[in-house]
Amino acid sequence: MQPARQAFTRESADARRADLIEATAAVLAEHGLAGTNVRAICAKAGVSPGLLRHYFGGIDDLVAATYQATSDRMDAIFAGAVESAGSDPRARLTAYLTASFRPPVTDPELLGAWTAFWALSRNDARMAEIHAESYAGYRGRLGELLIACGVSDAERLAIMLTAMVDGLWLELSLDAGSFGAEAAVAMVERAVAALV
Repeated sequence: MQPARQAFTRESADARRADLIEATAAVLAEHGLAGTNVRAICAKAGVSPGLLRHYFGGIDDLVAATYQATSDRMDAIFAGAVESAGSDPRARLTAYLTASFRPPVTDPELLGAWTAFWALSRNDARMAEIHAESYAGYRGRLGELLIACGVSDAERLAIMLTAMVDGLWLELSLDAGSFGAEAAVAMVERAVAALV
């Protein structure tokens, strides 16, 4: 009796790229920048180093693609939060700001990857460009939500609120015992009530 032959399926190029990006984010989260290398990423993705070089020019290209993909994912999460809030401008603003303290943004693994991206953006021009574009987009959408609430100095207020959310998210991610996600949400809601 012949053993059953397993069907071989080749993943699409997009699926392979997505797998490598996901593996890179996981390795960054688990091992930080120092432990992120081709071997670790390929082991996590279950592929050969040659496949990584086939889809990306090298590890720098892959890490940049991972930052861009993570930023795009966060944008979609924030946009979804606003859509779910309905039509009230203040509820939409609050939903946008507080999405940072709700799953999946509160995933502990995201901190490792995100802090690596921040560190890289200080010395790598491509990462700095992704960072600048991502944050400009976040602040721009926040500014639009503030204007819809009747705020006149939306640009400066968007910078301040972004810094507040980033600081709370970072502290919560580093020490979840210091205060909880709901406490962070309450702090942001209180700031919005005072400012809008």
